[in-house]
Amino acid sequence: MTTVTVSPKYQVVIPQAAREALGIRPGQKIEVIAYEGRLEFVPVAKARKLRGLLRGIDTSVPRDRDRA
Repeated sequence: MTTVTVSPKYQVVIPQAAREALGIRPGQKIEVIAYEGRLEFVPVAKARKLRGLLRGIDTSVPRDRDRA
């Protein structure tokens, strides 16, 4: 676990190991979510980059007979 310090401007430096693990690059957008007393940083990906992410997923869904 790595500890970071919040600057007087409320800035933090994302440790190198975390940047490399998530593939974060300079200028990239990151969503910050406050959740259950902690902050979560989620890299924002362009929709085009997500294309094919769910390839091969089973899309058949059992339907009720009255919903045909």
